[in-house]
Amino acid sequence: AAATGEVAAMLPADPPQSLAGLAFNDPEGRPMTLASLRDKVLLVNLWATWCAPCRAEMPALDALQKQKGSTDFEVVAVNVDTGGDEKPKKFLAEIGIENLAYYRDNTLGLFNELKRRSLALGLPVTLLVDRDGCLLAHMNGPAEWAGEDAGRLMETALAPGT
Repeated sequence: AAATGEVAAMLPADPPQSLAGLAFNDPEGRPMTLASLRDKVLLVNLWATWCAPCRAEMPALDALQKQKGSTDFEVVAVNVDTGGDEKPKKFLAEIGIENLAYYRDNTLGLFNELKRRSLALGLPVTLLVDRDGCLLAHMNGPAEWAGEDAGRLMETALAPGT
């Protein structure tokens, strides 16, 4: 019910499911899963440099991390370009991304797993995940993540008992 306005495309989890086992690489390039970010509410966003809507929403995701990032919340933007790190890192530097950690999956395994679960149709895809690694909501397509509507959604997700 908190997904309104600019984030109204966020759909509630149906059925609820654990995403703790989703795998990708951490900022140092080591394998990890969402379980290692347990105890935080996460906004997980899959993006690629060739995806125009992904590129357009990246500054807003960076702003959301700057505004709300804490020991309780993190924007986990996972690049899914195939190949090396050069192109995505260059893009992030060019547009001045300063607050997002560099998560990566160049195998498309993460995207394909979300497709298998009927959570991803294309890019960008965004998942709101609770402190236990369970999906709260998801959406396909871009949103204005730095806006008031997204801020209210994150506050609702961070509320005690959520």
